[in-house]
Amino acid sequence: MGRANDDAAAALEEYADLFAMTGGDAFRVRSYQKAAKAIAGYPEDISRADVRKVPGVGEAIAKKVEEFLQRGGFRQLDDLRMQVPEGVRMLTRIASLGPKKAVFLYRELGIDSPEALAEAIGEGRLAGLRGFGAKTEENLLKGIEQLKQASERVHLGVAMNLAELIIASLPAEKIAYAGSLRRMKDTIGDIDILAVGPATIMEEFKGLPYVAEVIASGGLKTSVRTTRGLQVDLRVVPAESWGAAMQYFTGSKEHNVRLREMCVKRGWKLSEYGLFEGETVIASKTEEEIYEALGMQWVPPPLREDGGEVQAALRGELPELVTLADLQGDLHTHTNLTDGIATLEEMVEAAARHGYAYYAVTDHAPNLFMQRMTLEKALEQRAQLHRLQDEYPDMRLLHGTELNIAPDGSVDWPAEILEGFDVCVASVHSHFSQPRDEMTSRFITACENPNVHIIGHPTTRKIGKRPPVDADWEAVFEAAARTNTALEIDAYPDRADLPSDLVRLARHHGVKFSIDSDSHAVPHLGNLRFGVGIAQRAWLTRDDVINAWPLERLLAFLGRG
Repeated sequence: MGRANDDAAAALEEYADLFAMTGGDAFRVRSYQKAAKAIAGYPEDISRADVRKVPGVGEAIAKKVEEFLQRGGFRQLDDLRMQVPEGVRMLTRIASLGPKKAVFLYRELGIDSPEALAEAIGEGRLAGLRGFGAKTEENLLKGIEQLKQASERVHLGVAMNLAELIIASLPAEKIAYAGSLRRMKDTIGDIDILAVGPATIMEEFKGLPYVAEVIASGGLKTSVRTTRGLQVDLRVVPAESWGAAMQYFTGSKEHNVRLREMCVKRGWKLSEYGLFEGETVIASKTEEEIYEALGMQWVPPPLREDGGEVQAALRGELPELVTLADLQGDLHTHTNLTDGIATLEEMVEAAARHGYAYYAVTDHAPNLFMQRMTLEKALEQRAQLHRLQDEYPDMRLLHGTELNIAPDGSVDWPAEILEGFDVCVASVHSHFSQPRDEMTSRFITACENPNVHIIGHPTTRKIGKRPPVDADWEAVFEAAARTNTALEIDAYPDRADLPSDLVRLARHHGVKFSIDSDSHAVPHLGNLRFGVGIAQRAWLTRDDVINAWPLERLLAFLGRG
């Protein structure tokens, strides 16, 4: 899948937003949003394929996409951009401020940027405006702060995609990403790439199509800003110092300080060039040699956050972390029966290509009204899945549902219907601003429902778009452990939910987890690696993750043994 898909999808999303802001028909807004999602998740590069083959893309949208691919824009988008200033469009990225309110603020008060909105709130200019009470103002200020932080960082999926594109484009004997990307942090401020390679590599790096600006350039280090706004630093290192450079530039700073303190006590020095005693090199070629010389186990990069990993490595007690290869299946995925873009057959076939022992389809339940789901449709899908099972003797197909947790903690269907599903994921999809005690009670009630197996994307956050809900997570984790309800690590990179700090806290309470892709298209199945990164940062082992278990153990957990 090419970058053209992402760019065209972003243009259609922007058009849908602007169309909504200027009073456009809600049905047409939705059709553009759906088409954007379908193009982003289409497995072929649309710059080389007929965009009309993408589900949900009719002639009118296809023509806009073709014009976009030719010249980087289309006429109707240009027209709407003229009507709505860039700053007003930025307003819509503030959590809790929709397009209509953003346009209202612009037309009534001339507020044309997030900064201008913060200023207007500070001056009391929103006081008395309908729909802008004190609580709303407080939420808007929080949203402005989050937007500011988000604009300086991108989620792991964006950074990983860019790093892998750059690495694949450069000639090198050795090349790899380091920094927070290698530690699998959920948001990334900039990308560090190390290489052992020819002198020409810097010129090739500066000439890459995704480079917008060269910030600094030298023989050993070049920094660029990419077309996606991210800074990328490329460093050329000597082959004999590869391990030391990878250790040093992977970080974290706190982890490295801890190691340097150990070296100082021995009269040694650790730098990006090696571990030295005086002028003598003790270790430098591999990271493993460096950790071994310090009397430690090699520390996997996701653990390098000064969270007790140094002490554990010195004792030889680091856990055997769960890996992508350990995952036996995926327990949260969608098809075009609800808001996915691929058919049931296409998703199941793709899961089989991943070599899974089991695979669950969990389309949305009826209370998410926009999905137009019914029990009749769910039962029809179940029958279809049972027919498909004969074609995949090595992969157990599980029929599931993603339920909606209502404000009172109840879910869509009664017990007698839920008992027919193999796996029930229950998620919060609405009423995100409930008070802390009510939200906590809502999750606990869902955990106590004997037919709920997994709580999906628990904090509901969307990085850079929606803040997490407010709940007493200790109380929720205690309830999940008590009721044997798994908590999801939603691997979709703009969710990364549960985040690793909460996963680690939940693990202390004895909670089990499910690392799921929450796929809405075939390429999304590949996102599981991001969920594994979160799990590793939280010190999880195979035993902590229910979809790393063999089929029989999983079925026993789901009550289907």
